[in-house]
Formats: sequence, C-alpha cells, structure tokens
Amino acid sequence: MQRTKLASGDCFIQWQSADARHTDRQFFSKIDFWRDILPGGLGEQLLDNGPGINAEVDVAPGEQIPHVDARAVHSVRKQEVSAAFSVRHLTEPCEGRFYPRGLLAGCLGISDIFRQDPHPFRVSRIEDEDIKVDLNHPLAGYPLKVGARIDRFLGTREERGGHCNDIVADIAEMGPGMQCRRDNTAVSFIHPHAFDRIDDTDDAEFYQPSRLVHHIDSKARAIINGIYQGFIKPDMRILDLMSSWVSHLDGVPESAEVTGLGMNTTELAANPRLASYQLHDLNKTPSLPYTDASFDTVICSVSVEYLIRPFEIFTEVGRILKPGGHFIVTFSDRWFPPKVIQLWTELHPFERMGLVLEYFRQSGQFCDLSTESYRGWARPDDDKYYPQRLLADPVYAVWGRRKSPD
Repeated sequence: MQRTKLASGDCFIQWQSADARHTDRQFFSKIDFWRDILPGGLGEQLLDNGPGINAEVDVAPGEQIPHVDARAVHSVRKQEVSAAFSVRHLTEPCEGRFYPRGLLAGCLGISDIFRQDPHPFRVSRIEDEDIKVDLNHPLAGYPLKVGARIDRFLGTREERGGHCNDIVADIAEMGPGMQCRRDNTAVSFIHPHAFDRIDDTDDAEFYQPSRLVHHIDSKARAIINGIYQGFIKPDMRILDLMSSWVSHLDGVPESAEVTGLGMNTTELAANPRLASYQLHDLNKTPSLPYTDASFDTVICSVSVEYLIRPFEIFTEVGRILKPGGHFIVTFSDRWFPPKVIQLWTELHPFERMGLVLEYFRQSGQFCDLSTESYRGWARPDDDKYYPQRLLADPVYAVWGRRKSPD
C-alpha cells in the first residue's frame, strides 16, 4: 500500500497583464503529495524545502489553463440577454464586464449551459442588435508562475484513493483573471447609477455613532497587517485614509508617523497608532487637506467601497504622495449596506479589484500597479461568525507607486 505525505500550505498563482502584476493566494488545509496535482517539480521542491520556504515553477499558456479557443466566443441576440438580466434585476450588460454563464442559458447558438451555472463569461462587445460573449477562462493565454509554501507537515497515511486537488485549477476557479482587462481594452464599469447608495443622506449623520468594533475577522486583519508591513519603513510619514479606531499597522516600525483622516472623533481618538488625526468627509469634499508630496505611503482599509467621488480622491492621493510612494487599498466582502455604492454590490469580488485598478489608472499618477488576493484560511474559532462561516474573510489588495515628475 502506497504511503503519502500530507501538509497544509499557502499556494499562489501569479501573472502579468498589460499594466499590472497579479498574485492570487489560497490556503490548502491538506495537500496530498502523492494524489494532488502540483505542476512541474513543485511537489518535489516543497518536500525538499520543508516548512516556511517558498517553491516556484513557471507554467506556459495552455499547460494548466486551456488556451484561448475562438469557438468559445459567440454572438447572441441582445434582446435575449437583456431579458435574462431583467429577470434577475440586473443592470444592462457592460463591455468588458463578467457575468454568470447561467444568464446565457437558452440563447440561440449556445448549448450545454444551465441556468444556475456560476462560471463567468465576459461581454466582449455590444452592438446594435447583438452582444459578443467570451466563454474562455479569464486566465486563458497568460503564462503563470505557480508557487507554494508549506505551513506544516501533517504526517503520513496509507493512500486509498479519493478526492484529488488540482492546485492551479482550484486557485483559478471562479475569480482570478477577472481583475484584468482583455487586450488592454478599458472596461465599462461606470453607469448612471454606479455611485448611488441606499442611504444618500449626509454621511456625517450615519457616522456620528461610534462603532468600536472590528469589521473583519482577526485572520483577515493579520493578512492586511502583513501587506502594509511590506511597504512601511522606519521614519516614514503615513496617511491612514478613512481611518477609524484601528489602522491595521501592528508590527510596522514605531518611528513611522501615522496621520488619520476619518469621520468620527471618538474612533480616531481611540486609535493608539495615530500621531494626529483630522475629521474630513471625502464624499462631500474630495480634496485632501495636505500639501503636495507630504506622505511616503497612503493606506485605505476596508473603506474604498463607500467613495462616491473616487476618481477625484485617487488624484488627490497622487498629489500628496512623494514620488515613489505607494497607495495601498485593501478590502474584503463585508460592508455597511446603506452606504456602499451600488456598483460595488453588482461586481464579482475579483472585478472589484479591477474597478480599483481603474481608479488608479484614471488618476494618471501611478505606475507599477498590482493586485493580490487571499482566500481559504480558516476562520478563527473565537470569531462571532464561527461556525456559520468556516473560512476567514477574504482579503483583496490593490496598490500603485506614485510616478516621478516628468
């Protein structure tokens, strides 16, 4: 009887689109080195390296994700698609956006799709009477780097067959690639109601009550802390945009000076990481009350989804950042329903990273754009949503570096 070694670990896929670098990470609680599919020599590297050491292999287009197939691109009647959207109370389709394939069930010329199919298709082009839809995998055609790091070994067992994890396919399922433009063609995210909200009253009234609670679980907070630690060095000046009573800056150098900009005095005063703070309503006044090039790094944690004037604000962030400084935006899949913008609720989580990338692009002030996602970690058992939700809150991050003056 074959004996197999087991481990838990953090695996990732990484690729480069036209103007951004993307990394999508997923935690696997059990990796079976005999049965699971690990590309190239990745499994052997992991066993040789042991816990805590990265292993990486390059994967050519078509090796793990199928090649782009022209037969997966179809033209469907616009009237048919619009009817399906109307039944689900969705806004009209937009070019470049992704939608569940089930919306195409019954369309003339497309077969083998059932109405509950959640896999994505992209709207490539909208014409007078027809819509061109692309059923290729969002990552089709991209060369990938695939990597992993063992968290710990789980011992060995006798192998008797059973479920097989395909590491790349599992990570790439239902999301990765949807944050990218296709052929560097802009996505039509914005529609007339994109920045509408359920509660459009003065934000100052909504944020007047203090909310000294965590909005994401402790594992997600630790991941965000780790992201910020990679950017913040000693003696830097940091702006915590849309700040509250925590800044997710545990472990960053104490000499880094953090300024908070937020909406609630009690919350800001309770934040031990802030050297100073200021009340400011960005949705009412998107200009930032700071001089040009006055900060080394700007962070925005689990708040970007509330901005109704994001293009102006991202331009302002570029203005107050020093050349070479970074703006890092992190978010999850939880928000205050009354104040989130309508567009955010319409998008797939990975498309939300694509939307934030557009905020960076439209400002014209950032380069070296990147996205990163974290999924699959166990929810801490002391979290109030355990065991209703067994996985930790996902984390999505988008960042860019301030361009140097021409």
